[in-house]
Amino acid sequence: MDNNQLIELLNELNTEKRKQLYAILKEEFEPNNLDQQEVVNELRETRFNKGLICPYCSGEEIVRHGKYKGRQRYKCKNCEKTFNNFVQTPFYRTKHLEKWLLFIECMLEGKSLRVTASIVGLSVVTVFYWRHKILNALKQDEIDGFEGIVEIDETYFLYSEKGKKQTNRKPRKRGGKSKYRGISKDQVCVVVARDRTKNTIAKVGCMGRIEKPKLDEVIGDYISQDNIICTDKWRAYKTYCKEKGIKLYQLKPGDTGRVIKGIYHIQNVNSFHSRLKKFINKFKGISSKYLDNYLSWYNFLDSIGHENTVNNIKEFLVKICLYQINDTYDSIRTSKFSTI
Repeated sequence: MDNNQLIELLNELNTEKRKQLYAILKEEFEPNNLDQQEVVNELRETRFNKGLICPYCSGEEIVRHGKYKGRQRYKCKNCEKTFNNFVQTPFYRTKHLEKWLLFIECMLEGKSLRVTASIVGLSVVTVFYWRHKILNALKQDEIDGFEGIVEIDETYFLYSEKGKKQTNRKPRKRGGKSKYRGISKDQVCVVVARDRTKNTIAKVGCMGRIEKPKLDEVIGDYISQDNIICTDKWRAYKTYCKEKGIKLYQLKPGDTGRVIKGIYHIQNVNSFHSRLKKFINKFKGISSKYLDNYLSWYNFLDSIGHENTVNNIKEFLVKICLYQINDTYDSIRTSKFSTI
């Protein structure tokens, strides 16, 4: 096949197919220079930075116990159980280890399941399973607290049971609307709190309008009396701040420039909402039971500026392996929607 024939074939591909082909060729000829063994060593050193500890009984008398498929195994003298570097992490008992790094790159680029499956060379089911094991670990990574001014506002997503074969209501067409006007119990409330240093909490709070008890459950562990809160005029915020003794500035459409004293506003959190909506809409609808996972995913991508770099890949891998999970495909598939 000469160059002209090749160009003609390329011209027949649509935009999405061209992106997939580019990603495959990039992986083939421009590797990210990440050595898998180097990453494994860094994960081990970070995870066991206080010494080898048994993940089952927390025993410290650990000895090497041979290798399996090139991976070092250890044995605990206390409980006599064996384990490797990845036990109780998202990568435990997963195959195709050589495809991890490419898969992580796809996640950092926010690619859909089908596009990721095509690029990585795995089934959509496997990619779905990998994604949610990783996100179940990632959502355990939270900030210690907020600094200074904290903007808080809620946004709403229509409740979805996508993927569920039997529901208690008639199915809605993708992108459908609630049968109720305004904010209703048919909508999932996501509370977003963000300070000026970009520390962010984004969590599912409840169905419908947020009330003070639910608000306290979402942000109570991160807010102190040293903070200054900026919100809209919803009464739950006023009640919460008055009870906690926290200084509050409330804004509403029509306030001069929507800024008080030139510094108190909720523009940062509203901008986050806008970017978050675009990210979620890209997936053509997600089940509400997985919404917290996608919120954690987007929050991380936003924190790294959506840049797929070697350092960000390492940071992502290390971060998700710091938290223990024991998910299986069945536990992910049969999980239930719940609020805090």
